[in-house]
Amino acid sequence: MHCRMIRFLLAAILLSAVSSFAGSTELLHTFKKVRATDQFWAEGAAIGDFNHDGNVDVASGAYWYEGPDFKKRHEIYPATATFKRKKADGVEQTVPGFEGALGTENKYSDCFLTFAYDFNGDGWLDVLVYGFPGKEAAWYENPQNRPGHWQRHVILDSVDNESPGFVDITGDGKPEILCCSQGYIGYAEADWKNPAAPWKFHPISPKGDYQRFTHGIGAGDINGDGRIDIIEKDGWWEQPASLAGDPVWVKHPFKFAQNAAQMLVYDVNGDGLNDVITCHNAHGYGLSWFEQVRENGEITFREHVILNKDATKDRYGVEFTQLHALALADIDGDGLMDIVTGKRFWAHGKKGGDPESDGAPAVLYWFQLTRPAKGQAEYIPHLIDNDSGVGTQVTVGTVSNPKYPDIVVGNKKGVFIFKHEVKEVPRDEWEKAQPKPLAAP
Repeated sequence: MHCRMIRFLLAAILLSAVSSFAGSTELLHTFKKVRATDQFWAEGAAIGDFNHDGNVDVASGAYWYEGPDFKKRHEIYPATATFKRKKADGVEQTVPGFEGALGTENKYSDCFLTFAYDFNGDGWLDVLVYGFPGKEAAWYENPQNRPGHWQRHVILDSVDNESPGFVDITGDGKPEILCCSQGYIGYAEADWKNPAAPWKFHPISPKGDYQRFTHGIGAGDINGDGRIDIIEKDGWWEQPASLAGDPVWVKHPFKFAQNAAQMLVYDVNGDGLNDVITCHNAHGYGLSWFEQVRENGEITFREHVILNKDATKDRYGVEFTQLHALALADIDGDGLMDIVTGKRFWAHGKKGGDPESDGAPAVLYWFQLTRPAKGQAEYIPHLIDNDSGVGTQVTVGTVSNPKYPDIVVGNKKGVFIFKHEVKEVPRDEWEKAQPKPLAAP
């Protein structure tokens, strides 16, 4: 009798577990696409509550768009796109083909990246604009809902590199401009008692072949000493113990990429060592993460390909070109940082010579980081949209969903807000929606 009772209880527990699994649910992550405009004014966008109404707004190029519906726009600075460039003698010259407003035409923008930050500490978010590569960086002072254009403060005359950053390099809790300038890699630092004054550029490299169209730069603590290092496509520069006197940082050569975009630093496989994530060619194919390994006390990297460096599809059937913008964010709330990237639509125009520049869909993806076993990592691609893509910047942050991040894009197709939507669905429905590998890894 006792044995029959035990068997009965075990069978009941097993049946309950099977029933529970059959009726289990999962969270399904999708995105609702909102198009603020179909006009091209900028290759990036920033988010923030610019008018203090409690809703998050979007700034892209000369305009900011009121949340939560983004139908009403306001002009930050004169919305003209006549493009001028300084010649060697300092005289400004209008570049042929850039005259007039961009509108829906395929020309280049004078706004390549946009950031939101309260520069003067008045409690109102300002807007920082990096112009066309080689042009100036300027921040626009929020007028606190007063009418008219925002006051412009030029803080760096020349911002080189096609993916400059805005990140704390020095560890003082304040952001610097991470870029190349006048042939050097370095960062520009504000006098925060007067942030409207020109910022001081600090070179960290010897003078080299770093110019306005140099591709790829990033920052993060590579060697684990608590100081932020700088990464470029050909290696990483180790920050010294003291920055006094602008010392040249030690370069550790490593070929990360041919022509990178944003270069991201993160411990991908959870082994306690920071790794590097980058595209192989911002105008071609390829996405990889580089696992940091220690050999005889020295730091080197082992490449793990996410997207192939040619037109062949990955194991999930995914391939696209022009990964000219990358960002890290925990999209699904599992505590791991995922990758957000996509295709920069018409980087050099319809006939610019880039692979798949004509006709290929302008896709936007998030790549879910998973760790199938200790020390291992795999990225699973999730398509967000196939008619938007990225610019030279993709911004991830809170717009509509306080728990899960939204995504904002400004590019030649317009300005897009992807509102993150999460719903609980039966597990079998969730499984049907997941990407399926075409072959074993």
